[in-house]
Amino acid sequence: MPRAARSGPQRLDDVSKRIIELLQDDGRASYATIAKAVGLSEAAARQRVQRLLESGVMQIVAVTDPLHVGFTRQAMIGIRVSGELAPAADALAGLAQVAYVVTTAGSFDLLCEVVCEDDDELLDLVGREIRTLPGVVSTETFVYLKLNKQHYNWGTR
Repeated sequence: MPRAARSGPQRLDDVSKRIIELLQDDGRASYATIAKAVGLSEAAARQRVQRLLESGVMQIVAVTDPLHVGFTRQAMIGIRVSGELAPAADALAGLAQVAYVVTTAGSFDLLCEVVCEDDDELLDLVGREIRTLPGVVSTETFVYLKLNKQHYNWGTR
């Protein structure tokens, strides 16, 4: 887990916020482009980006469309757990098909998003992997029919 997620929010100045926004718009932006946009030297922009990466404030990653790379089934799975949540959450996080896991308040203890090649893989994942985890009491699977919106450019508001 990134350091920032463990230690809480970090105070960002306007330059760091602008750098994040630029990289959310174009993760391949050059240091020269970033530097010009925020009024720093290229070396200073490179250092600033490196600090943001090392502190866990941001990551620069390639985001794929699952359908275009052979994963035709996505789902959100609500999970009810008896006892401690951390062991089940950690076990879920270790599964290759699981994109993220969150601890929630409400009718489910945990939610996880999964990306599978097809319905058979989803069925196997839920039946043989998730439902058999220690502490798991029940699951409810919400199969995605259409992804209406997915973005990562919320900036730093």
